[in-house]
Amino acid sequence: MARDIGRALGRVPRGQVVDFHVHAFPPEVVAHREQFAARDAGFATLYASPRARIATGETVLAQMAEAGVSHSVLMGFGWADAGLCREHTAYLCELSRRYTDRLTAFAAAQPADPNVAADLAEAAALGARGVGELMPHLQGYSLEAEAATAAFAEAAVALDLVVVTHTSEPVGHVYPGKGDVHPRALLAFASRWPRLRLVAAHLGGGLPFYELMPEVAEATRNVWYDTAASPLLYSRSVYDRVVDIIGSRRLLYGSDFPLLGQARCIRRIRESGLGPGDLEWVLGENARALLGCAGEEA
Repeated sequence: MARDIGRALGRVPRGQVVDFHVHAFPPEVVAHREQFAARDAGFATLYASPRARIATGETVLAQMAEAGVSHSVLMGFGWADAGLCREHTAYLCELSRRYTDRLTAFAAAQPADPNVAADLAEAAALGARGVGELMPHLQGYSLEAEAATAAFAEAAVALDLVVVTHTSEPVGHVYPGKGDVHPRALLAFASRWPRLRLVAAHLGGGLPFYELMPEVAEATRNVWYDTAASPLLYSRSVYDRVVDIIGSRRLLYGSDFPLLGQARCIRRIRESGLGPGDLEWVLGENARALLGCAGEEA
C-alpha cells in the first residue's frame, strides 16, 4: 500500500503544489473536542478553545481545491496516549486510501510508549509514509533522551518512515504550544540517528541559520525544514535567507492548515524573491523526492 501511495504522489505533475504539513482530525474529535481536551492536556493546550481551528479530511480537501494545492501530507497529532495515536493514524490512512491521488498519511505516534515499534509497523502496513507531527513537549519526553526515543527511531529507520517533529525558537514571542523543542534538542536527535530522514517543522526553530557552522551542517545533512506557520514567526525574507544558507533542496512548503490558509502561505513564498527553480523545489519537488517519487512523471 505504501508503494501505491508513493506512485500516487508521483502522478502529481511537476510544478504543482504539495503541502507537506496539514492537520486533519477524525470527525468525532472535531465534534467533541471538549471530551478529547479532557483526556489529553496537550490537545487542550492547542484546541480546547472553540476559536481554535480544527479540520477533518473533507475540510482539507475543500481548502486544497480553493488554494490550488494538488497534494497534501496529513499530519497526526502528538497525543500522550498511544491508543489515541493509533485511532488517529487509522483515520488518516483511510483518508489516504480513499483519496490516493490527493492525500498522503503520516502516523501519529507516542515515542515513549513501549509498543511504539509495533505501532509504527502497523502504521506502515496501513500505508503511512511517515510519522508526525511529534510533540515532545506535550507528550512527555525529550528528543535529547536516547532511552525515550531509541526504539522509535530504530523502527522509523528500519521502516523507511520520514519523521516530522515540532520545533520552536528559543527566543521571540510566546504562543500556545510553542514548547521547548529547540535547535539544540533537534541537533542532538539528528546527530544520534544520522540515517533517519527528519523534517523539522516551523523552519526548525531557527536551526537552518546555525548551518553556517560546518559541524552543524554536517550533522543535519539528513534534515529537511518545513515552512509551517512561518508567516506567524518570521518576515517574508526568511525563505531566501534560508535558501542562501542551505540551498533549496531541503526546504518544504507547509502551511500548518487549518491554523493558516494554504493560499496565504503559498503567496508569501512566491513573493519572497526566490527564483523559479528554487520555487519549484520548495513548493513541490522536494516533497516528491523525499517521499520517493523523484523522477516519476504524471
